[in-house]
Amino acid sequence: MAEDTRIGVFVCDCGSNIAGYLDCPSLAEYAETLPNVVFVKENLYTCSETGINEIKDAIKDEKLNRVVVASCSPRTHEPLFRESCEEAGLNPYLFEMVNIRDQCSWVHMQEREEGTDKAKDLIRMGVAKAALLQPQEPIQSEMDPKALVIGGGISGMTSALALANRGYQVFLVEKSAEMGGLLRNLHKLAPSNVDAQDLLAKQVEAVSNHENIRVLTSTTINEIQGYIGHYEVNVSTNGVEQDFGVGVIIIATGAKVFKPEGLFDYDGKRVITQFDLEAFFRTKKFKADNVVMIQCVGARNEERKYCSRICCMTAIKNAIFIKEQSPETNVHILYRDIQAYGTENEALFQLS
Repeated sequence: MAEDTRIGVFVCDCGSNIAGYLDCPSLAEYAETLPNVVFVKENLYTCSETGINEIKDAIKDEKLNRVVVASCSPRTHEPLFRESCEEAGLNPYLFEMVNIRDQCSWVHMQEREEGTDKAKDLIRMGVAKAALLQPQEPIQSEMDPKALVIGGGISGMTSALALANRGYQVFLVEKSAEMGGLLRNLHKLAPSNVDAQDLLAKQVEAVSNHENIRVLTSTTINEIQGYIGHYEVNVSTNGVEQDFGVGVIIIATGAKVFKPEGLFDYDGKRVITQFDLEAFFRTKKFKADNVVMIQCVGARNEERKYCSRICCMTAIKNAIFIKEQSPETNVHILYRDIQAYGTENEALFQLS
């Protein structure tokens, strides 16, 4: 006769990290209404000794055969909770973790009601998944000692070199005809003031000449199948398909440049982006009487409430370069808060 599913849900306050932004008591009340849930507990810190003991006691006293913890990241705490379940006699793979900190409270700090509703959805999904879990046993499997890096920008090239220098074969896939990504359009890099094109040339040469790296430009990914340690990849290079196997995949596909269409009379001519300015520096000597740089355009608003962490230092770097090229040019930076992260960026800010 099949065993009845008995799920215990533990909602963690994580001090104020979660409870400061989400309604944790209502999350616990909601969890009590979900199918197969027979026990719910809200903890100040579920990962504490007290919290762990409560999980163990509930497994034994309430005869739980599934456990769901709604708290922080499984990357850091899942091993602890699985071990605790196992110590209480429950197969560790009958445990499910719901990340309501990184995915809710930390990204919805100003939206308590909406964040709480989202957390309820995640808990509901976690409980539904837990009901379908089956006991598992760990296995050991040989990994395919090759890697796929998707994206031939500076991050992709750096990742490929790091692996290749350790003796692993790497397939580096780039959809455009040449490597470099956005770095191809930059002039100098802050805060080191390194020449972007010199850095790019060195990286491209190192990647292209490395015996353990196979570069596939003008290539797109058609399909990836498999599991951790064993993936089969199908790609097309200029319309010609090929297959290869890898054990690990790194996605380094880069970013898209924000175009402030409709803002501050942006036209790409007299009103340009910092990215446009970088390209100008590479081809022409800068000359102007006055320059105004406006910060936080398209960010820290209702649509995008975050700070990109790159705009301020890019503006400062470019402002310094303008003054070096044209000392008589007046440069004004209009900002809310200058975000100079780290000692090197702070030093560059003080220099400006």
